[in-house]
Amino acid sequence: MFQSRRSVLLVGATLAASLTLAACGGAETTTPGSEGTVSVVATTNVYADIAKAVGGDYVSVHAIISDPAADPHGYEANAQDKLAVSKAQVGIENGGGYDDFFTQLAKGQLDSAEIVNVSDMSGLDTGEGFNEHVWYSLPTMSKLADDLAARFSTALPAQSGAFTAQATAFKTKLTLMMTRLHELKAGHEGAGAAVTEPVPLYLLAEAGLVNKTPEKFTSAIENGADVPATTVAEVLAIMASKDVSLLAYNTQTESPQTQQVKAAAEAAGVPVVDFSETLPANTSYLDWMLGNVANLEQGLNTVAGK
Repeated sequence: MFQSRRSVLLVGATLAASLTLAACGGAETTTPGSEGTVSVVATTNVYADIAKAVGGDYVSVHAIISDPAADPHGYEANAQDKLAVSKAQVGIENGGGYDDFFTQLAKGQLDSAEIVNVSDMSGLDTGEGFNEHVWYSLPTMSKLADDLAARFSTALPAQSGAFTAQATAFKTKLTLMMTRLHELKAGHEGAGAAVTEPVPLYLLAEAGLVNKTPEKFTSAIENGADVPATTVAEVLAIMASKDVSLLAYNTQTESPQTQQVKAAAEAAGVPVVDFSETLPANTSYLDWMLGNVANLEQGLNTVAGK
């Protein structure tokens, strides 16, 4: 069981010295700079896994953060990270304030043209209130696959066909998930949803769901702070009113207050769908998202009595 991310994950800075070259998803990550490969450094194993899916055997990837207990907001790079960046031809950062440590790490090593800032590339509104968890935006990950295929092809022109084919295969699986989400939208568009954190909101929006959670609640949970009692009461009232079709529950930021909301949802017969912020061990990004879509379907179909 996880405590609040802002209390537990702040150990990321102290754990930095122990982080090693990370496997991305279930695939082993090759050593950066291997001969005949494009060297890639990604701030998280989510993006490392996607780079590996697009690049296959022709990329070597270093994920700076792969430990779910490491908080990107407080992360401090170690010697292996600095070495990986010095050898990298392509850098991938989430942006949007999520992994700002990478700006300093890449300074003097990678210029801006060699770095993919996924938030900037997304086309999403990155202004005030921006939801930085863009890896839950499937259309954005499709754009990322194309961007990486183009970059890898520039670095290794002879393998451009492989990069294009692998990006297409990746996007095809995303499209199938999007189709399933749009089928949900056809039956649930405009339905309310509650969340303990904004992590899965892009996915919920694709299914037509509208977030009904007070911002004071999700902001406090995300930052490891106590939620005001009046705000907790407001969320509990939403559960009791059954004005939402499900509660999206971040298992990694569980607290007495989120547990209270979960219990209220279960008592009211509101389905609880678990989500996580970070890529689970021994899985790939695509399998992770596929599981999230399936869980969302199950939750909404429970409401519909199917």
